[in-house]
Amino acid sequence: MQKDEKYIQQLEETIKKFMAPLQDIPFPIAIKAISGYKVIAFDGGNKEDRLLLEKLSEAAVISGKEAKAKGIKSNRPNEVGNYIEPFVKNALIKIGLQADTPKNKAGRRQSTGYPDIEIVEPKNRVTYLECKTYNLKNINTTQRAFYFSPSEDGCKITADARHLVLSYQIESKARGVYVPVYWRLYCIESMIVQVKHEFNANNRQMYRKDALLAEGKI
Repeated sequence: MQKDEKYIQQLEETIKKFMAPLQDIPFPIAIKAISGYKVIAFDGGNKEDRLLLEKLSEAAVISGKEAKAKGIKSNRPNEVGNYIEPFVKNALIKIGLQADTPKNKAGRRQSTGYPDIEIVEPKNRVTYLECKTYNLKNINTTQRAFYFSPSEDGCKITADARHLVLSYQIESKARGVYVPVYWRLYCIESMIVQVKHEFNANNRQMYRKDALLAEGKI
């Protein structure tokens, strides 16, 4: 085998190993790795955590009722969770919590990416809240429900904090209209996550003149 061929073979084998998914990673370790900040476990024995739980439960009911009364319009059921967030944020503010879209490390408020809402209490207690929806038929399946991507400037985790998920069970009210019928609040410090790598290319790399085979006006 020639030197170049051997190098290419070694490179291919290295890439194969790199692309193998990483399994069973504790959520707090993943968060610390991408942000540098700790995941604080929710403590039911802590007075401040219990008070936070009461307020979040109250907000869950208020936002759920408002969303149910108005209905959520979406062409795709799996996108309904994107539209529940404003109801939750408004409810949190309504009951007196300081809640807003998190700022990224560059100092800009960023709506995309994890997490959805940052709650700041007295003594600078920070809680990150992710808003989700689910179909009762799929809740025990392996369908992907949660994800976040590493990003240096775009990382929205800028403090040691509790990480919680507020998820609503949704049902179809009419064609393209969904309503929440039940809510669940989860702590996710014990959640296990996976990493699946991908290859990608930008427009400039894909739409090259030297690669164009044919084109035509319609």
